[in-house]
Amino acid sequence: MKFGPDRSEDDTAIDLAPMIDMVFLLLIFFMVTTTFQREAEIQIDLPEAKAAAAQKQEFVIEIIIDNSGRYFVNQKRLKDGRVETLMSAIQLTMAGHPKPHVIISSDRATPYQAVVAAMDAVRQLGLNKFSLTTKQAGEAK
Repeated sequence: MKFGPDRSEDDTAIDLAPMIDMVFLLLIFFMVTTTFQREAEIQIDLPEAKAAAAQKQEFVIEIIIDNSGRYFVNQKRLKDGRVETLMSAIQLTMAGHPKPHVIISSDRATPYQAVVAAMDAVRQLGLNKFSLTTKQAGEAK
């Protein structure tokens, strides 16, 4: 009595359809549950070293940050280290000058947060072009 087709040992096959279904289900799961968060970006045009002397700007605002995170705007110390205070000092300094050149100078041991806060304050005021200053390795203090 024969109930089904006779299979030989050479005729074995693996059914891939369930595995493909699982791969697609995992793909859909990861696509739905993944969140893409755009990080805040600060775009900086890094200065290039050139042999010619740099052209002078009409009006310059210099923000100096010392090693303890205190801000100085054009050699005047601010009363506290808040970003709002820095922004109001920059606004008062740039009165009458629509687009001044901003230079941010900081000490080697300055907290990174203080530098980023200064760049953020400058960007919030709409001043998109600013430069960060450093000293060359052989310069004396």
